[in-house]
Amino acid sequence: MQLPRVVVFGEALTDVVQGEPGQWQGYPGGAPWNVARGLSRLGVDSAFAGAISTDGLGEELARESARAGLPAAFIQRVDADPLVAIVPSKFPPRYFFAGEADLRFDPALLPAGWLDAAELCHFSCISLAREPLGSVLVEQARQVRAAGKRISYDPNWRNLMGRHYRDQVFPEMVALADEIKLSDEDLRQIYPGLDERQALQALRELNPAALILFTRGEHGLALYTTDGLYEQPAIKVQVVDTVGAGDASMAGWLASRYVGIEDYTERLRFAAACASASCRQAGAYAAQRAEVEALLAG
Repeated sequence: MQLPRVVVFGEALTDVVQGEPGQWQGYPGGAPWNVARGLSRLGVDSAFAGAISTDGLGEELARESARAGLPAAFIQRVDADPLVAIVPSKFPPRYFFAGEADLRFDPALLPAGWLDAAELCHFSCISLAREPLGSVLVEQARQVRAAGKRISYDPNWRNLMGRHYRDQVFPEMVALADEIKLSDEDLRQIYPGLDERQALQALRELNPAALILFTRGEHGLALYTTDGLYEQPAIKVQVVDTVGAGDASMAGWLASRYVGIEDYTERLRFAAACASASCRQAGAYAAQRAEVEALLAG
């Protein structure tokens, strides 16, 4: 097995989404899994490192992981209730969670040599807020940093993140990261009472060197570097839903570097196109590179 260049840690789950009142549809998802699948479909050797159930919902996640090219050796199957996100509203998405399969993940069971081969590890969302998994993944991030590998981090704020997450987990993960992605909604939740400029300054004080990718939904993206600001408007498409759009932009941003795009402006355009491609499909859709390039060319 060829070991991946990028390893994404966290949860995979089933999004149960309400469209019209009383009409529900299930989709494979979970922010870290979305990013891993997005990276793989964009042509980057990637893996999702997490635990999923052995029932039908877990089987669907395993099947879709295989279809996306994610190696099974990094996905642990456990006999536990599947993790499910109830999404009663799509505009904007609202989430409630049940299940525990994700909490059984054990890094000691990952393939031998994976950390030597990895160039980047990504961490995000509720996996860092649910114990005992949260503490396991923060320790894993410390080990990744000690090994000299790059880290990307997306808080992806959800309603189960409380004071402990805001005061301890978030600052440590920001300090460990080379690249941080967060949305305008994340910023409001993490820094209540601060305006956007003040909140971004507080974030920068935690890590003066990191690249900060800031998403504003239909208002586009911005990249804050140590010496400048780059902005990219959203690429307009017919929106079906926005579930997973932020994860698609994160996957696009990370993938752009591995597919040979170096210029920050072009990397932002690529990330914006990935987000817009996701919005054209129901659920957390991961576009292939050809779809993204067609959207950019159009």
